[in-house]
Amino acid sequence: MRVLSAEWLKTKRSAIRGIVFFIPLLFDAVLIWYITPRGVNDNTQLPAFRIFFEAWTASVVPLGAGILSGFLIHQEELAGSFGGILSSKVRRNKLYLGKFIFSVILMTISTAIAVTVFAVGLKLILGFSIVWPIYLKSAILTIMATIPLLAICLWVSWAWGMGASIGISIGGLLLAALMATGLGDKVWQFIPWAWPVRLAELPGVPLVRAKLPPVDVLYMYRFINRQIAMGLLASGICLAAVLIGGIIWFEHWEGRRYYE
Repeated sequence: MRVLSAEWLKTKRSAIRGIVFFIPLLFDAVLIWYITPRGVNDNTQLPAFRIFFEAWTASVVPLGAGILSGFLIHQEELAGSFGGILSSKVRRNKLYLGKFIFSVILMTISTAIAVTVFAVGLKLILGFSIVWPIYLKSAILTIMATIPLLAICLWVSWAWGMGASIGISIGGLLLAALMATGLGDKVWQFIPWAWPVRLAELPGVPLVRAKLPPVDVLYMYRFINRQIAMGLLASGICLAAVLIGGIIWFEHWEGRRYYE
């Protein structure tokens, strides 16, 4: 807890708090502005769900993971060229895990704000109510699928800096956009940046069940469960490999090459 408290204090005069709290508000404002002229009806539920989660997971999540991790490490770089980290008496694995857990908390808060404000905004402006259980399931899956991305970006940020972290996130953004289409049906489980967008959309599939016969509905739920299990298994394996590898590497890290 002391490590996390220290991480929060370090964000006091940085752009991190603005990214976490302001970006979801701006994102929701743009989506609600987009939906409002079109009005709402009985068929709005599925398009609203898709617009929100596809935009959030295919754009904000990939880029946000890189920017957030990059900023967290860039702060340490500015504070005496990592002098505080290199001279700290706190064990290296705790420092590394502290940064990682803090980034997960910030991303969770940001996603929670985005979902809540979107729902409240639609209710107040358009009188439209979302299906909360479906949105909550998708939000949880989004967060779980984003955690490996944060682990990847954190390691890259320590090793090569914020520019590299943002760079791979831009590439990840393009991959996520492609994987949101039919092109990713056979390979998405092998691409970390595809996991948030693919898993987040699955809880929303039952929104079309009223148009399906009973046999197809049963098949649909089996398909959803298989896809979720496959995605979570892949993300779990990736997270374990990257996090353990990053901690082992960080134990022997002595700063960037140009500081040595």
